[in-house]
Amino acid sequence: MLDGTRLYELDITSASFVKACGGPCTEGCVTLARIGENAWALGDSKRPDAEPLRFTTEELDAAGIDPARFGVSV
Repeated sequence: MLDGTRLYELDITSASFVKACGGPCTEGCVTLARIGENAWALGDSKRPDAEPLRFTTEELDAAGIDPARFGVSV
């Protein structure tokens, strides 16, 4: 299992982000990508210059975020 403190060492240049909005959003501001085993990145399409935040699967679970809901397999 990946140590959550090392998430920012992962290279995400080829990560494929999907819209991860909670409702009928047409702007798709929150984006989500799997960046490794037990590792995820959350970005903001309205701020493409901002580096995405990174989380473990356990952290997403604790926040109530299920990647499968947005078409991303766990």
